Amino acid sequence: MRVKRALNLLIFLLPATLIYTLFVMYPSVSGLYYSLTDWDGLSPNYAIIGLANFKDIFDDPFFYKVLKNSVTFAALVVVLKNVLALSFAILLDRKLRMTGLFRSIFFLPAILSSIVVAYTWVTILNPVFGSWQIFFEALGMDRIANYDVLGSTATSLYSVVFVSVWQNMGYAMVIYLAGLQTIPIDLYESANIDGAGRWKQFMNITFPLIAPALTINLILSTINSLKEFDLVYILTGGGPIDSSQVIGTAIYKIAFEMNQFGYGIAMSLILFVIIAIVSLGQLRYLKKREVEY
Repeated sequence: MRVKRALNLLIFLLPATLIYTLFVMYPSVSGLYYSLTDWDGLSPNYAIIGLANFKDIFDDPFFYKVLKNSVTFAALVVVLKNVLALSFAILLDRKLRMTGLFRSIFFLPAILSSIVVAYTWVTILNPVFGSWQIFFEALGMDRIANYDVLGSTATSLYSVVFVSVWQNMGYAMVIYLAGLQTIPIDLYESANIDGAGRWKQFMNITFPLIAPALTINLILSTINSLKEFDLVYILTGGGPIDSSQVIGTAIYKIAFEMNQFGYGIAMSLILFVIIAIVSLGQLRYLKKREVEY
């Protein structure tokens, strides 16, 4: 019976294992190999150059520029998204009329494709015929109406941050709502009797007890922000003058536009290491905080 059961398990696991190996493990291992070559992505001929790609990356000012943009983008998105998500979750945790409707409205952008969201905001923020121009012209603010927020080096990156927060805030909000609904109401009633205000209740009851939800949201937000590609590529293309170029779009540019696949794969491995270090560090710290509470 044990042999038969083990055989049945292997039969069910085999298709998933083969698919995972073919589309995940093999590309990952081959990517590590090709990062040590000068492969252009097309030619069958290439040379093994060792760690030269990694050395060139760390000597390249362009890498540090896109790394700075990625860190700035991730930091802003993580902070703004989680602050707004938690704020709206607290507001919508109350049993009021139309609360369910507002929850659905805030969550709706999260189920839309990033491509759809990006093209929608490209249209809205268009300085010639977009809703942005129409709205500010109606208010008599022609100077703002004609300002190209996606085409300016000063605002392009922050515009993508805004769109990313707008799209994904609802997803984080739902996770916080799930955490808030596990907190016993008796704790708040006792706090009210003791004369604790809303801020003290938040700091001493709400914030400590939503630690698991905070852990999930911070880690997911950080990982997704550091590997952002879709929104940046469609909204700004990394421009102007690489002012909104992040590592994800830089990898695409180097590999597919400049035909330096070995170099691009090496940069993607560096991004993987950065994400692993940051996310594991967050997980260790946040799990420790959960245990403390």
